[in-house]
Amino acid sequence: MRIRTFAPQNMAMTMSQTDVEVQQKEEGDEDDHSMSRSDSSEDSLDGLMEHRCPLTPSLSPRKRSTSQSKTEPPLLRTNKRTIYTAGRPPWYNVTGTTFKEAFVIGLCGGSASGKTTVANKIIEALDVPWVVLLSMDSFYKVLNKEEQELAAKNEYNFDHPDAFDFELLVTVLRKLKKGKSIKVPVYDFTTHNRRKEWKTVYGANVVIFEGILAFANKELLKLLDMKVFVDTDSDIRLVRRLKRDITVRGRDIAGVIKQYNKFVKPAFEQYIEPTVQVADIVVPRGGENFVALDLIVQHVHSQLETRKLRWDISALASAHQGQPLPKTLSVMESTPQVRGMHTIIRNKETSRDEFIFYSKRLMRLLIEHALSFLPLKPVSVETPQGTVYEGKRLSGKRITGVSILRAGETMEQALMAVCKDIRLGKILIQTNHDTGEPELHYLRLPKDISEDYVILMDSTVSTGAAALMAVRVLLDHDVQEDKIFLLSLLMAEMGVHSVAYAFPKVRIITTAVDKKVSDEFHIIPGIGNFGDRYFGTDAPSDWYESDEGMDY
Repeated sequence: MRIRTFAPQNMAMTMSQTDVEVQQKEEGDEDDHSMSRSDSSEDSLDGLMEHRCPLTPSLSPRKRSTSQSKTEPPLLRTNKRTIYTAGRPPWYNVTGTTFKEAFVIGLCGGSASGKTTVANKIIEALDVPWVVLLSMDSFYKVLNKEEQELAAKNEYNFDHPDAFDFELLVTVLRKLKKGKSIKVPVYDFTTHNRRKEWKTVYGANVVIFEGILAFANKELLKLLDMKVFVDTDSDIRLVRRLKRDITVRGRDIAGVIKQYNKFVKPAFEQYIEPTVQVADIVVPRGGENFVALDLIVQHVHSQLETRKLRWDISALASAHQGQPLPKTLSVMESTPQVRGMHTIIRNKETSRDEFIFYSKRLMRLLIEHALSFLPLKPVSVETPQGTVYEGKRLSGKRITGVSILRAGETMEQALMAVCKDIRLGKILIQTNHDTGEPELHYLRLPKDISEDYVILMDSTVSTGAAALMAVRVLLDHDVQEDKIFLLSLLMAEMGVHSVAYAFPKVRIITTAVDKKVSDEFHIIPGIGNFGDRYFGTDAPSDWYESDEGMDY
């Protein structure tokens, strides 16, 4: 049963009865009220050189690494404010398991019906920090030579289902729905082909997927939690398409009209218009129908509330009390040298120069200790004397270092000193003072990291909240859990248990473990705020370092 509701000035929308009963209320290729982090694999990772570990076999000449996730300016601006895309809250619980899947809104409608406008209006009205806007236009198939020639003469039907790569589209949307990062092709409408670079999009709480054939595939329909059809008069759509294709896509007016009459209009009548029957909501006049948009936003808000993740940091404090330390933890032997350096850096009277010097010494020892856990394979080499030496070499592709900003960055120099030409990445996590939750604000990882052994570095770990998020990010970039090594100069037992419980295959390596964490989540006896002491600064109040400087 379908109900048509009427609004002032003919604003009407069609919805299923179940949708009427529910009071109705979250990435785009990287940034929008969408928090998409995009990048092209051609972008260089500024200031970060690749460094190769001596254990790693020679692969290629030394070169600069490339960025996997570069922040772009926010895409959505309103007359009142700019909606920034930074600040993704946890998308997993304290066990490391991802919470309920993202809420996916499908927007369908004819060419130039205003789908993107409706999507942006929804994003703006939702007022949530992390949304993905995914366009079906990115998934046109790669044309062969014959099809390229037809397209150049406006003889290729881009509005037919066969023009789209539905297999890739379903795969990408399914991963986004699960909160994982994906790579989206970039289609060039001038050359009718995909560009060499693809954009990386990170998962979100809400995904808005728009396209002319968004409802034309059964597998796609299964992934959509809400289906919205944008219904716009055909004359208006033609005028919009003329303006767009001529000014934006470099087409001539005769070619646009020819293509519209031969392909666009028939395709709409045969493939697009009939799919209105599967829509939950029909929005006449697109972005100008504020009543319809308001109902959509209300429904999404209600759905987000039912899916809301309760991420309680205090639960970490009591979850593992009295439990033995996990087997995945390795603590460096407390030799007189190590204990002497700890005495110096823990002493509040130690000068900054001495603090930095002895911290660096400990970091170097920690890195050397961690490398001993990497899997090695036997290898034979010939010595200058002509004899054979039976040695060892890394059994794997390569090693990548990832630092949790800001204090984790201090460990990069020690890693580079030990591993020549190692690639580096960075993750920034801060506290949301309203919720007390860690939030992901910045991410830059080298490309093709999924097969690497990853050295994840932070100076200290108290609750493990930032480490949990950092590990989850790496897993969502398809890094294998047993290839992640979490390194820290000092850890609290609480942080060790939290990480080990959530991710039992992650190797945890440190120089010391302290037993207690204060009510303010400071390690006791601890080391103070490592970042402040190392950099000689007062930490901004919203830094969520996993060292003791956390502020709730």
